[in-house]
Amino acid sequence: MTANSTAHKAPTAPGTDGPPLRPLRRRRPASPAGRPGWTPWLYLLPALVLLGGLLVYPIYQLGLISFLEYTQAQVSGGEPATFQGFGNYATLFRDSQFRQVLLATVVFAAACVLATLFTGCALAVLLTRVRAVPRLALMMAALGAWATPAITGSTVWVFLFDADFGPVNRVLGLGDFSWTYGRYSAFALVLLEVLWCSFPFVMVTVYAGIRAIPAEVLEAAALDGASQWRIWRSVMAPMLRPILVVVTIQSVIWDFKVFTQIYVMTNGGGIAGQNLVLNVYAYQKAFASSQYGLGSAIGVVMLVILLAVTLVYLRLMRRQGEEL
Repeated sequence: MTANSTAHKAPTAPGTDGPPLRPLRRRRPASPAGRPGWTPWLYLLPALVLLGGLLVYPIYQLGLISFLEYTQAQVSGGEPATFQGFGNYATLFRDSQFRQVLLATVVFAAACVLATLFTGCALAVLLTRVRAVPRLALMMAALGAWATPAITGSTVWVFLFDADFGPVNRVLGLGDFSWTYGRYSAFALVLLEVLWCSFPFVMVTVYAGIRAIPAEVLEAAALDGASQWRIWRSVMAPMLRPILVVVTIQSVIWDFKVFTQIYVMTNGGGIAGQNLVLNVYAYQKAFASSQYGLGSAIGVVMLVILLAVTLVYLRLMRRQGEEL
């Protein structure tokens, strides 16, 4: 055998004189039609189509109208809609009342969110400490408040705190004090009603998360001498962080767009609009004043604020190493 023929001989398995090894063949990439990545999207397609019809198209119409001069004349077809660009937004941000309403909405929503989270988490921990009968009674009472329609609950609260016939003033000895006359007392009254109908969601969700925590972890913390507050802050809260993210975002969205409670309990926004929030303000501009372009612009501003708050909060959670 010559040197050239030996150099071109196929390699054999190491340590053997067996047949030569076959070269590895590269696998052909799967055809686009056989990719498994499309399968989940096919299952999600009906839901995506439904969400597109219920969310994407209305948001598109909201944004479109916010750039138009769209009043009752355009709605009735008497005049054509004209493009205003950012004129409606410029009008809004030049309006001092809009800036006051925006600030009041942010402060009011923040107070509602903090009160709801504190009350819901505290009662969730309480549920783990009481016996079955008190736990069932508290759960039923909370679920009853949660199931009550907003307009019904608001009407009942207005009666309870009525200056002439309400039992709360009689019990507290406040005489004919009107809760809805003053700006801050009216906001406080609405906050209590929002808290009453919102804390059950936080309580039930956090309670379910606490029950999923291994009992050995909590017992070990108690044996180490940790107080209930320390157990919550150092043990429960870190383990419940994904659940707390969900309930916080839900509370921000719900409380930022409060409408029914303010409209019913303050009779459309209070005296001289002192208790207006953005949702009620948008309703007044769009339907009471027939300025649908301005009302749509307020709606877009609310949407942008909620998206920004949600994205910032999620980003902060991810920076802390939380998988979301």
